[in-house]
Amino acid sequence: MTDTHATTTGGLMAFWASIDPDYVLRYQQWHNCEHIIERVSIPGFREGRRYRVIGDSPQFLMFYETDGPAVLGSEPYLAALNAPTDWTREALQHFREPVRNVYTTIAGIGLSSAFASPYITALQFDLAPDDEDLYATDWIAAACRIRGVTRVRLFRSNAAIANITTSERAIYGGGPGSQTYLVFIEHDRPPDAIHDPVAAGDKGLARPAPRHHETRGHYWLEMAHRAPAAREGGAA
Repeated sequence: MTDTHATTTGGLMAFWASIDPDYVLRYQQWHNCEHIIERVSIPGFREGRRYRVIGDSPQFLMFYETDGPAVLGSEPYLAALNAPTDWTREALQHFREPVRNVYTTIAGIGLSSAFASPYITALQFDLAPDDEDLYATDWIAAACRIRGVTRVRLFRSNAAIANITTSERAIYGGGPGSQTYLVFIEHDRPPDAIHDPVAAGDKGLARPAPRHHETRGHYWLEMAHRAPAAREGGAA
């Protein structure tokens, strides 16, 4: 495991969508056997993961980590987005309520390992501009001290890259979410076993500034795939 207490500049593409119930198995086959492998082979991509919502809805969180947000607007990536395979064209027609956003990593604290976290909590929200530093330091550190939490990262959206029009986007019809910030809280047990990592108190943390327009989801891991360079070089 690697201690990650430093601010990074990595990029992230996160995609939330529900899938037509009668297409879920075919979607999983497509994502496992073609799409995630194709994506992590693009220069600058480190890792791809897919999580499924904890609950009855067939909602999925897919995300890709990159060397920086510029990778997500790079010529090789845009070339892939503008030349979807036949299977990708088929799969994207079964996406419902899609939200896709591009982010810059602001801060991260905790432990990354050779294994993807089995559970993740995703928070999307807005903050007053002066409150970002508090969340990037004290707040994520306090969240990481909660039993069962292994890593917490804070991301800020990059609208310029997220709004690029592509052939794939024309098929699924979605766009970026409205919130500016995203937090990933990774944990090694179901969220009900550690209570709510976001609501848990911490005596060493002053009352945080309020988050606005917040949406929250708890997910369990279905698939993870790392680029060869990331596997050889250790956890990103």
